[in-house]
Amino acid sequence: MSTAPEVATHVTTTAEQAHPAVGAATALLDAYTPGERFLATPTRTLLTEGVHAEVPHDERPLPQRIAASLADARRTGLTKPYVVGAIPFDHTAPAALAVPRALRTAPPLTADPLIALPADPPDAADWQIRPVPAPEAYGAGVAAAVERMWRGDFSKVVLARTLELTARAPLDLPVMLQRLARRDPSGYTFALPTAPGRTLIGASPELLVSRRGHQVVANPLAGSTPRSDDLAEDVRRAAALLESAKDLHEHAVVVDAVHQALASFCTDLTVPARPTLIRTATMWHLSTTVTGTVASPETSALELACALHPTPAVCGTPTATAREVIRETEPFDRGFFTGMIGWGDANGDGEWVVTIRCAEAEERSLRLYAGAGVVAASEPEAETAETGAKFRTFLNAVGAEL
Repeated sequence: MSTAPEVATHVTTTAEQAHPAVGAATALLDAYTPGERFLATPTRTLLTEGVHAEVPHDERPLPQRIAASLADARRTGLTKPYVVGAIPFDHTAPAALAVPRALRTAPPLTADPLIALPADPPDAADWQIRPVPAPEAYGAGVAAAVERMWRGDFSKVVLARTLELTARAPLDLPVMLQRLARRDPSGYTFALPTAPGRTLIGASPELLVSRRGHQVVANPLAGSTPRSDDLAEDVRRAAALLESAKDLHEHAVVVDAVHQALASFCTDLTVPARPTLIRTATMWHLSTTVTGTVASPETSALELACALHPTPAVCGTPTATAREVIRETEPFDRGFFTGMIGWGDANGDGEWVVTIRCAEAEERSLRLYAGAGVVAASEPEAETAETGAKFRTFLNAVGAEL
């Protein structure tokens, strides 16, 4: 297989040629090595090979920089260039985006019957776990935010906390990725380098926005509850979430923000009146799928994503005040957490996903992130418990417990 930049950027796997449904997607999952970029979505599975060019960090808006990088790649021999990578919560910070030298593609993981085979269980590991901030401090931050909301300062903020995990042995990222992908194959699973020796890895349930031709899709999630291992209790929790006034209000605020942000780019939008439910292995979420038709073919998926981000689902309302509350309350830099990960091509098509249920991995350490939407009706204990439930996605993948 040639990976010379003048040959091609799309490589068809042997499994694809033999039968598109069996083995193609899991072959890419099995082929992942740290330093490359892996992304599985409900529409496709991607694995990069090498780097043709990094997207530069300068004063130009990010969509312009990406468009220029893709145009340069075409001029220098790539016939079908893509950009793949991660964008931080703070758009002014450097992104980790690259035009790969070659890109292997396959159908989605859910189309591959082999994804049903279980991943190997995590090895027994003596993890050292340090919460930042401590749960009590996080609860105090939630209480302080609620008090300010009752005074009318703002209406919502998303507050996050982290877990710092340290192991004795180096991390096995390919094995970790296998567990994440096979546990929730219908979501968005990713492993993306963000710096030398550092990888952003996770399994997000939330599509920010996609564009395919003229069709636009956004899938905001807001309002959630932990799953239960007991079937009857799990069903009860799902039904209660659909009737929760607090969660329905929180969800409606996010959907309205998405509607308003997309309206100026689309000739029509369809917004369902009530949310439905989606589930991951650990959480139930209120979900609304917004669809539309983009007015101009010049508007790329990334431009739409930048117009949407950050939604109230990851920041708050109003945005500027919520950002300030986050800076004042969270004792860490979010980095790529609650940013965006995804892909885009030179035609403007792409998929951009909200970066949640993730961790930053480096040598022997993991930093896990989880956040909760705080509104005036929030209770510190409940929001702390919700973040704890969201940590389970990653804790289960590495065999650790709080």
